[in-house]
Amino acid sequence: MTSLDKPTTPTPGTDPAAEPTADQKAVTQAALFDAFGGIRGTVETMLPGLLFVMIYTINKDVKLSAIAAGAVAVLLVIVRLLRKDTVKHAFSGVFGVGVGVAFALFTGSAKGFYLPGMIYGAGLGVAFTLSALVGFPLLGVILGPVFKENLSWRTRNPGRKKAYVKASLAWGLIFLAKYAILFPLYWWGDATQLGWVLIALKLPPMVLAVYFTWLFLAQAPPPINVIEEWEAEEAAEKAAKAAAKAAKAAGGPGA
Repeated sequence: MTSLDKPTTPTPGTDPAAEPTADQKAVTQAALFDAFGGIRGTVETMLPGLLFVMIYTINKDVKLSAIAAGAVAVLLVIVRLLRKDTVKHAFSGVFGVGVGVAFALFTGSAKGFYLPGMIYGAGLGVAFTLSALVGFPLLGVILGPVFKENLSWRTRNPGRKKAYVKASLAWGLIFLAKYAILFPLYWWGDATQLGWVLIALKLPPMVLAVYFTWLFLAQAPPPINVIEEWEAEEAAEKAAKAAAKAAKAAGGPGA
């Protein structure tokens, strides 16, 4: 079986030097929309935090705010399970909310609800930036399976690697800029201010990062579908074995 980035004969229609078509741009947009959760995933990600900050703004009750946020996160997962929808984004959201709830209840501070997510986001910003600078863009690792190219972009599709480097750097810088605003508020602002600013900065940076990703990938060469290559190689091997077996049974060459 072919390795993730071993050079092989490209599958027809997957020439790395080919110009992206309108269909490829549409496929890129749809894949990114699905990979990052779409509108529903975004709403599910924002709702627990929004509920927390709203309740805390009204009554300053950390425990009630944390429990309400955790409950709605779990409810969102249950609804997806009942509807038999994909739960990957909901589960990641409930895990993040669960850690925030635990921190808030343990510390007794509303700021504790936000701290784990802020550390995680800042860490992602550093990871995206460093991965781009060393030439192994994290976004390519994340999106490679989505586009069925796995890591083929590393050695076989330099145009896509360049696009992933640019996109990863964009994600890194956007995330770092976001948390350069939030951490001073965490240290010197109050919990209510921090919560509302965090909610306000939840969606715009993500939309901007996804837009840059689409912009770079839509202008890049199309992905090399290594899944199709593997399937074609396996089919050819089976056909060769079947032909050899038939020839042997007939007493012909190879008997």
